[in-house]
Amino acid sequence: MAYKHVPVMREEAVHYLNCAPGKRVVDCTLGGAGHAMAIVERILPDGLLIGIDQDYAAIKNAERSLLPRAENIRLINDNFVNLSDILFSLKVDEVDGILVDLGLSYDQIESSGRGFSFRKDEPLDMRMDPQNPQKAADIVNTFEVRGLTRIFREMGEERQAGRIARKIVQRRKTASIETTGHLAEIVCQALGPKAAAGKKIHPATRTFMALRIAVNRELEVLDSFLNDAVAHLKPGGRICVISFHSLEDRIVKRRFNDFAKGCQCPPDFPVCACGKQPVLKVLTRKVRRPSAAEIRANPMSRSAKLRAAEKLQ
Repeated sequence: MAYKHVPVMREEAVHYLNCAPGKRVVDCTLGGAGHAMAIVERILPDGLLIGIDQDYAAIKNAERSLLPRAENIRLINDNFVNLSDILFSLKVDEVDGILVDLGLSYDQIESSGRGFSFRKDEPLDMRMDPQNPQKAADIVNTFEVRGLTRIFREMGEERQAGRIARKIVQRRKTASIETTGHLAEIVCQALGPKAAAGKKIHPATRTFMALRIAVNRELEVLDSFLNDAVAHLKPGGRICVISFHSLEDRIVKRRFNDFAKGCQCPPDFPVCACGKQPVLKVLTRKVRRPSAAEIRANPMSRSAKLRAAEKLQ
């Protein structure tokens, strides 16, 4: 079965990566390989694409999609947080471009059977990497009210986090919560019928997002990854990150700005004592968003935000 995913902001990403023949580029989240194919076309004939994805189905799909250019690609089934180890194993020290698309693929939502969405009643799993020992059901059925509240509030920005957490703990006393449909029903009960009235998003959206982020340690992984990514960029190399909610975008914006700053000594210091020099030049002072035409063609792109930066010489 074909792996389905429409790449978001593909042309914008390729533009900011400044792809050209002979360059080495890392696509840290292969997904449906849409970005990867666009990159490979521009780095031929002697460029190298390193494609990474922790979802084995995405790797197998990329092997089929990119087969005609096999000599120009290396595919790795791993989490992009391990970028340094991956590059070391390939005997690659520096690269010209790094792309990260932090969104879920259409295939993961609709066909994976891992409960990323409440639109189907599936096992409450949510693991990007099936080798991950902790499932969403483990969190839902073992964390107490305080722990669940923190996850829903901090990772899902859910205002009614406490109410949802208390309802979950109450309901699991009767039966463990093992499916997406069961969890979505509990969230809706906790928030009441008014929660869905006149709203564009399902009442359980933030709860599900928070659980997915917690299971896959997405915010922790992103923050750690950005340090390694910048370290492995060549001078003049570029990094491009596409995020889909405010927590991710906030981390990317903050880290890019940190790398772009020089001296960070207190203002009253007469002479710089930290010796810090700017490492990046931010290319997207204003975050880039998909066009209206792209959103109409692919509604999943509507919340995408793209930020890019270039490593200084």
